[in-house]
Amino acid sequence: MKLRIKFIIANGAILFLSYGLLFLYSSNKQHDLIYGQAKEQARMLHRQILLTRKWVADHNGLFLVRSDDALPNPFLDTPTIQTLDGQIYVKRNPAMVTRELSEYALKDGWCSFRVTSIRPINPANRPDKFERQGLIKMQQDGTKEIIAIENAPGGRILRYLAPLTIDKSCLSCHARQGYKFGDIRGGLSIVIPIQWADTMIDENNTSIILYSLFSILVVSAILFWLFSTLVSRPLAQLTATMDQYPDHPVPKPEHHRVKDEIDTISNTYYDLCRRLDVSRETLDKAKKQAFQNEKMAALGLLTSGIAHEVNNPLGGLLNCVKALRDDQDNPELLERYLPLLDKGLRSIEHTMHQLLNFGRHTPLDLKRIDVDQIIRDCFELLNYRMQRIDLQLELNLNSTYCIDVESLQQTIINIGLNAIQAMGTDGGEIRVKTEVIKQSLKIRIEDSGPGIPPEILDKIFDPFFTTKDVGIGTGLGLAVSYAQVEKMGGTLIAGSKVGHGASFTITLPASVNCALSNKPQA
Repeated sequence: MKLRIKFIIANGAILFLSYGLLFLYSSNKQHDLIYGQAKEQARMLHRQILLTRKWVADHNGLFLVRSDDALPNPFLDTPTIQTLDGQIYVKRNPAMVTRELSEYALKDGWCSFRVTSIRPINPANRPDKFERQGLIKMQQDGTKEIIAIENAPGGRILRYLAPLTIDKSCLSCHARQGYKFGDIRGGLSIVIPIQWADTMIDENNTSIILYSLFSILVVSAILFWLFSTLVSRPLAQLTATMDQYPDHPVPKPEHHRVKDEIDTISNTYYDLCRRLDVSRETLDKAKKQAFQNEKMAALGLLTSGIAHEVNNPLGGLLNCVKALRDDQDNPELLERYLPLLDKGLRSIEHTMHQLLNFGRHTPLDLKRIDVDQIIRDCFELLNYRMQRIDLQLELNLNSTYCIDVESLQQTIINIGLNAIQAMGTDGGEIRVKTEVIKQSLKIRIEDSGPGIPPEILDKIFDPFFTTKDVGIGTGLGLAVSYAQVEKMGGTLIAGSKVGHGASFTITLPASVNCALSNKPQA
């Protein structure tokens, strides 16, 4: 997953969590505020009803003209009075005023309220379950108010219950029922519909959710754009530059001063690439020098042995020249020695030509050539050291392939010298086999020496690693051979079984198109 996507997901999650917590807090807060408002409304209504009841009680009731809508209260001792002119009035006590006001409020769709008691005079004032439990609790521990929210057919309602106590104006009616001043006569029960509160909360929650989602989308889009502009795009450019290195040089950063962390990374990467370029040039020079030094060391070793091979024909040539000089007029002697002189000189010329070709330093140059013949020439150079070694050549290529002659010569000579030195004066056998397998050239060189111990088999290609005595080996032969084979796009693998010799397998591309094969090596 790309860093940009991770960044957006992380910020989206943080925003979602933040808005979620804010939503829960706001929802709870507005719930408390709205329901607190409904509770305060119930308290105010309770206070207003108490004041109305007190006013009616202080004035010994309220008298209305009798009519079909104003009938006498059967629970009063004197429910009606008649004036001298014959007009009849009906009395309204605080309880009945409360009931009739409640009826008006209920018709208006506002609320309802009533007086209730555990020992009601009017059966209509019997308490329901909520009111009974509240009245008992108020009598037991003196609770001043009880508030609850219940579900009703028309929506949720707020239930409010507060005690009604006996004061002096109430004793005229309730004293005969055994109540005293300060006793709890019953309770004032108020019911307020609060579906408006639920509707308001739902609307507010919907608005908050929509606003939060919109904010998350807008903020995420802005963060996405900022991240792409300030981070992702510069990182993509830096990544593209890294991918092209070292095939293409790293351009110098355009900014003249450091603006942010990415500029610092760009400057650091540019400086690192410059140091790597310098180090690579130095390493390439060291590798070339090590290669040439190892070649010269091998050449010196070859030359010291070949000098003996050259001295033998030279001695014969000198004898021929002395004999001809002593007897210049003898045509038989001239006819006999001239072919010998020509053969000896050509032999020396061939040997020196091989040495010069081996010692020449040239860059990687792939040419179509007979690989089998290169192998023969290399072991012909080593022939002077193989007096007790049986050379078995099984060369089966029978064609020309694109090979760097110098690199292959160096590799064959190094492996051959190692095999000869491993077998020592006891001699042995060297077997060389070439073949083409699946578009690859296979050159396998085996010897019958003591083999390579397993504990050092994986170290023999390390530079300067050698098991030979001081002055005999530099430890660069196999390392240089490994590098040369790798430079040609191949592999060099060593194998051994202690007591049964060692083997080296060279695998090279079996290419015949040198134009396509001759590419610069990294």
